[in-house]
Amino acid sequence: MTQPIVILGAGSVGCFVGGLWRHAGSDVTLIGRPAIGDALRESGLRLTAHDGLDLVLTDIPFETDPAAMADASLVVVTVKSTATADAARQIAAHAPVEAPVLSLQNGISNIDILRDALPGRTVLRGMVGFNIAWLGDGRLHRGTSGLLAAERHAATEELAKLLRATLGEIVLTNQPLELAWGKLLLNLNNAINALSGKTLLAELSERAYRRVLSASMREALAVLSSAGIAPAKVGPMSPKLVPAFVSAPDFVFNTIGLRLQKIDANARSSMADDFAAGRPTEIDFLNGEVVRLAERTGQAAPVNARIVELVHEAETGGRRNWTGKELLVAVTNA
Repeated sequence: MTQPIVILGAGSVGCFVGGLWRHAGSDVTLIGRPAIGDALRESGLRLTAHDGLDLVLTDIPFETDPAAMADASLVVVTVKSTATADAARQIAAHAPVEAPVLSLQNGISNIDILRDALPGRTVLRGMVGFNIAWLGDGRLHRGTSGLLAAERHAATEELAKLLRATLGEIVLTNQPLELAWGKLLLNLNNAINALSGKTLLAELSERAYRRVLSASMREALAVLSSAGIAPAKVGPMSPKLVPAFVSAPDFVFNTIGLRLQKIDANARSSMADDFAAGRPTEIDFLNGEVVRLAERTGQAAPVNARIVELVHEAETGGRRNWTGKELLVAVTNA
């Protein structure tokens, strides 16, 4: 019998990861919104992917009450970064003090929020390096390649051992902060995709959008360098090489880059999903992280600051269908 794992905030990422771990034999309970639980009870949980994965799971324990964390040996946080403080309060009230907390969230500062709110508890960084889309009727689709990773600790070592050579396999790291920044560099495209109104494949196929991404990445790398942070390699290429590659002509990137990332037609950014659902986005935990680090180190990050502004405008009814050329002008003029 494996030790009980509770995934708090089981939406697209939490249900997909939890489903893979449950399939591998782990004792997983999901905690999420009633609508998600209703969908899973009605249709089961179907996990599909660009590489041909098609897995249907039934009878996965799903709860809406955070009291279900009472017996957890590991709490995995997959709530949106904007809900991190609420998740921390729920963990403090219901989870055993000795149960480590693993964040599989976007961004950097959610770990600080969790640690400040949970003194004396073990809080670990993790990373989901692939895109998940909710396609309805209990179906979650992984639309890109990528790894699951977690900070090395006795609890994650035990989990990694159980999951070795399974669909939910995780990689352990001794450099969780550097890995988180490496992922955030790639996540800078979330806002661009949401503002384009296109699928990931369509957006990344246009050089003008990729030039916006390149500009935001170059700026972020300069800020990180001045702060003495070396982001880890997350994808197939060193972070320092990515900006030049993504801004390459279409015939180069669309031939090589899209193949390396294995992006399919169903993939879209979580921020685009937030726009569609009328939810607050994670922009302050993505491009906003770059802006705040720049401010703390006496620098400027005008490109990322402008993207933050455009997303906040879009959250309140502003434009969400920028062409690549228009968006490039809007951010580079900043």
